[in-house]
Amino acid sequence: MPDILVLAEIHEDKDLTKPSIQILKTARNLANQIGGNLISVLIGSDLNAAKAKEQFSHCGVDKAILVDNALLANYNSEIYTKLFIKIIKEQNPDFIFGVNSLVGMDLFPAASFHTNGDLIMDCTEIHLDGSILTVSKTMYSNKVIVKVKFDDKRKPKLATFRPNSLMPKDVSPKSTEVITEKPNIDQSSVKQKIKEVIKSKSKEVPLTEAGIIISGGRAMGNRDHYKILFETAEVLGAAVGASRAAVDSGYAPHSMQVGQTGKTVSPQLYIACGISGAIQHFAGMGSSKVIVAINKDPNAPIFKKCDYGIVDDLFKVVPVLKEELCKLLGKECTAAKS
Repeated sequence: MPDILVLAEIHEDKDLTKPSIQILKTARNLANQIGGNLISVLIGSDLNAAKAKEQFSHCGVDKAILVDNALLANYNSEIYTKLFIKIIKEQNPDFIFGVNSLVGMDLFPAASFHTNGDLIMDCTEIHLDGSILTVSKTMYSNKVIVKVKFDDKRKPKLATFRPNSLMPKDVSPKSTEVITEKPNIDQSSVKQKIKEVIKSKSKEVPLTEAGIIISGGRAMGNRDHYKILFETAEVLGAAVGASRAAVDSGYAPHSMQVGQTGKTVSPQLYIACGISGAIQHFAGMGSSKVIVAINKDPNAPIFKKCDYGIVDDLFKVVPVLKEELCKLLGKECTAAKS
């Protein structure tokens, strides 16, 4: 019976991340097709077994393995790789999936090497016909979509998925079996040491997980002008992003940058304000489901790539957009802190 193993990730409050839930539900549907089991692995510290059981149950997980140790509070490539490989060898799954996050991008290549499994990263779609696994991904700055078929005779087959790219059907809850493992980790034998972790003070939804993103480009003019984007984002429950031009100009921190040298996002709605639409920016947001562009230059490249376009000054359009959204959503238009 072919089994699917998913590496899950959690927030600081120990809740599963949105991309992890999307992959788990997708994997559950695939497991139903092939008559296999869905196993999930969660690595961290002070893990809440009761909360994990409840959340994994809603995702249709048959068995959840919690690997818990105080030294796992922060990601350590050396330790995580050893523990992940150990679980893989014990469970012997046919398929291994995970989020194309910072953790996934580091851990899955190592897992592929140690298991001699085939790996495709940053996938946006998945199809399973019997035991034949096919995934899709974008390449060349989202200019082409490539479909890759795994070799049916090789296992395990590993894949990471771009956050928000999978839109799975609802699944039936399962009575998840939760197994907690507390490995003994000899800290003195670990070559990689974490000296300091500087965490973002922002309470916003991470860009890569946001369902709606409103981004500003060089046309924002200065850092203070981003206030109108934060105000509109608060109404929509959105995250705020920036183009590289805006970041290089000092208008926004690099943590907000979307594009080839920033974050890759796949929201349901992406609103580009004063962004020209250079191919480098499109490489980071081209897989958005709906793209809205606001730019006073009618010849801006973004208008060739968007679903809806508004040719006008963003400083005229965005305030009106915010007011109309407040009316539509029944919210009071109050200024948000940027």
